[in-house]
Amino acid sequence: MSERVHLISLGCPKNRVDSEVMVGKLRNGPFELVDDPEGADLIVVNTCSFIQSATEESIDTILNMSQYKESGQCKKLIVTGCMVQRYGKSLEGELPEVDFFLGTGEYHRIADVIANKKPDTRSFIDTPMYIHDEFAPRLPSWKTHSAYLKISEGCNHRCAFCIIPTLRGKLRSRRIDSLVAEAEKLAAQGVVELNLVSQDSTSYGRDLRDGTTLGLLLRALARVDGIRWIRLHYAYPMGLPKSLLEAIAEEEKVCSYIDIPLQHASGPMLKRMRRGVTRAGQERILDRIRAAIPNVTIRTTFIVGFPHETQEDFAILKDFVHKQQFDRVGVFTYSQEDGTEAATMEGQVADDIKFARQNELMSLQAEISANRRALHKGKTIEVLVDGPSEDHPFVKVGRTALQAPDVDGVVYLDKAPESLEPGAFTKVRISQTTEYDMVGEVVTA
Repeated sequence: MSERVHLISLGCPKNRVDSEVMVGKLRNGPFELVDDPEGADLIVVNTCSFIQSATEESIDTILNMSQYKESGQCKKLIVTGCMVQRYGKSLEGELPEVDFFLGTGEYHRIADVIANKKPDTRSFIDTPMYIHDEFAPRLPSWKTHSAYLKISEGCNHRCAFCIIPTLRGKLRSRRIDSLVAEAEKLAAQGVVELNLVSQDSTSYGRDLRDGTTLGLLLRALARVDGIRWIRLHYAYPMGLPKSLLEAIAEEEKVCSYIDIPLQHASGPMLKRMRRGVTRAGQERILDRIRAAIPNVTIRTTFIVGFPHETQEDFAILKDFVHKQQFDRVGVFTYSQEDGTEAATMEGQVADDIKFARQNELMSLQAEISANRRALHKGKTIEVLVDGPSEDHPFVKVGRTALQAPDVDGVVYLDKAPESLEPGAFTKVRISQTTEYDMVGEVVTA
């Protein structure tokens, strides 16, 4: 008789891919996946621990799920992912409710761990070395027509604020033929949109030392039948090769979109953050992108409240955002994380100042975003249908090629035919725009 498993995935899309590999491996064994934890024999929580709030969410989720061991039929609670990698075996004492802990490089062992092949061991944690390949039995858990494709794992940069190298290890890239094979499998399952993710996409292939580059990967994926859109995320600003920009510009299936986290614009802040670039350097990078890719959409992120950030530093950042007119921006308050260089820096900024600066910068960007969206008004644009809106279930939504899932807003489809299913492409005439979303009527003629 099969055991019923409920899995919860927290954190970023990269973590979601790990969860989908775990789900695939479990489905290949004597396990049945269920949506309701109340009816599960086993519960798996794949955690995030990038910042303190994510760690707190992970702990709350674990404690909530542990209640099913007391009141339901759940026999085992397994915790995996970044929080385990970060805190190690100390969690055994802190969370006695948990039966097994797996680090970020051990998720492929989930079935063996559940089978209790090492009964005297609760924690399975080592230096992260594993990255799945095309043979991993991955089961997409998100949209049937859109998927994340993890092209590499780990990061070799040492930004002062970031715990990722500790959690995920050094850069290790997958080979192009492996990624193409996985993309072909996803396409065969109905996926039409690929979102390429990693910790540092720009460095993809450098560790292989065989001439593999991100540009070559994009061109190879563009040859996969059934895939219509390919979108690039998490491109570190330093070292963007010309071949990458040419591939984005020349390949029809590759969206004219680049997600490039810049983090700040003030010279002193960038130096303290160990970003390896100046404001002038970032401006040159952005000029290169815009010159190489016509009508490119640029998404970026910034951190406010980093140690020693003065009002002058923040004013420089605002000026940079105003002048660059980014299409989309995420603004995060600095989180003081143990194990990072910045955690022990003097000059920590008070929380009220951090949040005030976050709100101020987001208000500035909201005005810019509204102006950028307004440029689409009256235009007819191709839209990928996602399905019913989460907020308005009787209204269908979709996205343009320049809107990444979950982070970039949606297009509300006015008078959408009932026959328009998720995964379909349709022409939409934009009639209204807001800071982040658009409204349009499906063009049926």
